[in-house]
Amino acid sequence: MTSIIVTNDDGYDAPGILALAEAMRNLGAVQVCAPATNQSASGHKITLFQDIAYSRCAVGDGIPALVVSGSPADCIALALLGLVDGKPDIVVSGINRGENMAQDLTYSGTVTAALEAAINGIPAVAFSLAQAKADHPADYRVAAEVAPAIAERVLKLGLPPYTILNVNIPPVKRIEDLRGVRLTRQGVRIYNDCLVHVADGIVRIGGEPPTANTDELGTDVWAVHRDYVSITPVHLDMTAHQFMADLEAWDIQLPSC
Repeated sequence: MTSIIVTNDDGYDAPGILALAEAMRNLGAVQVCAPATNQSASGHKITLFQDIAYSRCAVGDGIPALVVSGSPADCIALALLGLVDGKPDIVVSGINRGENMAQDLTYSGTVTAALEAAINGIPAVAFSLAQAKADHPADYRVAAEVAPAIAERVLKLGLPPYTILNVNIPPVKRIEDLRGVRLTRQGVRIYNDCLVHVADGIVRIGGEPPTANTDELGTDVWAVHRDYVSITPVHLDMTAHQFMADLEAWDIQLPSC
């Protein structure tokens, strides 16, 4: 039977992961492996040289769960190192509370959990719902209908090495309200962060939510803004290949050369 690991960065008991885990049961045997607490914006953090506590329980309708006191990437690393029996056929991450588009990918625990799977040769998909206040299971109903259709194609056709799919779903009420699927590239976010002084010696990062150019054709933000499901292939090779020739022309020399 197909083996599926479901993870996220909102915590093992978040409504989005429960919706995703239940939806994936139609494709195979599901096990949740997720953080004990919310790890949003944790990026690709791996815990080294420290103890990592874990426990086992069941979530939803009896779905086995491995609950890890670490990051989303920790969850996948520990699962693949032996805390989960056997090698999974696919890792699905999400459904995230809020979109993961443009530069969000570098911050997102949802996306980097999928990237950790790709590093280990496991096909992976990250799913996010473009609704920051999606706190009820019903909010994820449409996204949970979309996810198995995409995961099924990945299981059948595979993905290139070190490549994941980053999927963002608009916050529509019915699947009939979706306009379809668009294959997209990353757009550009404008972050409106500011420094908030809480007390002497204590600050936090605040500010208004990020904005983006929703008119840039073919980007993830363009697609989701128009009620399309956005699918962006993301590769772990972060080399700026188009800049290589220009950089070579710099003719950088070390002082002793």
